[in-house]
Amino acid sequence: MSDSVNDRVSPRPICRAVPGVRILATGSYVPDIVVDNQQLFERFGFDSDWIVKRTGILERRHAQPHQATSDLAFEAASRCIERAGISPREIDLCIIGTFTPDYSFPSTACLLQDRMKLVCPAIDMQAACAGFMYAYITGAAYVKAGLSKCALIIGADCNSRILNPDDIKTYPLFGDGAGAVLLAPGDSETGILAYSMGADGSGGSLLDRKACGSRRPPTAELIAEGLHYMYMDGRAVFRWAVSILCDTIQDVLASAGFTPDDVDLYVPHQANIRIINAACDVLKIPRSKVFANLDKYGNTSAGSIPLALDEAIEQGMLKPGQLAVLSGFGAGLAWGTALVRW
Repeated sequence: MSDSVNDRVSPRPICRAVPGVRILATGSYVPDIVVDNQQLFERFGFDSDWIVKRTGILERRHAQPHQATSDLAFEAASRCIERAGISPREIDLCIIGTFTPDYSFPSTACLLQDRMKLVCPAIDMQAACAGFMYAYITGAAYVKAGLSKCALIIGADCNSRILNPDDIKTYPLFGDGAGAVLLAPGDSETGILAYSMGADGSGGSLLDRKACGSRRPPTAELIAEGLHYMYMDGRAVFRWAVSILCDTIQDVLASAGFTPDDVDLYVPHQANIRIINAACDVLKIPRSKVFANLDKYGNTSAGSIPLALDEAIEQGMLKPGQLAVLSGFGAGLAWGTALVRW
């Protein structure tokens, strides 16, 4: 499977655009529990130097026992709404990108809708590490079509709940976190100037959770085998991720008539610093134009991009009128890359 996925050129849907939609505000949240590499060494014998050299991760956050994905989403959304200076009653759409929902049902978005007393439709969108980009582009389309005036878009995941603590290939990579944005109508110069959103389901087995779904309901035997944990073919996913990141960035820039030099800030999914650096090398993007915070949080899946975006804005790295590239990629295999005018 890994050879077939990575040795061929996967067809990509044509790029489209959703201009005229602006981000009113951002917000993010990470749990208080810090798990650094030394702690992993003491608990499991993981080599700290090995983790840093192969991923760039120094520490990650884990949810407290009483916290679930909706709790992380609530904190990020609350901060976003407060910054925007609006009432929750003004929100007319809520979409959460997550692949670690509180429950199979009801949706995490419905749990959040009730807790925040929102009066709007609320849905989950499952595209793993591309979940926020799927939710963001979908929410922008609603706003552009006039079907929403203020959309709350969240990416949130509690990865620590689905990781095998004995798996050195996955356990050190992931953390928990959430980020949120509010979308509203803007002028024609703002919004998504071009996006590439797609999937290659033939690579689904490269990154999956083999049990606890309707195909293989949980049993004592499956759990004893550890099949309720995440599985990842790291090498194959790494090669695909570098390829799709490079290709889709080039696709959206070409579609909108820009070059890599025109972009003010790149905010890629924070999966692995080697993936990010490899793409930068191919596209000749200066490291100074790429935001990275995975050294502090690891891979927070759907929470990755909005968490990074919120921190980048707080640091003054993205200002009105500037161009940013956001790109998420992960299990599915699925991806979403967008060129955005801030």
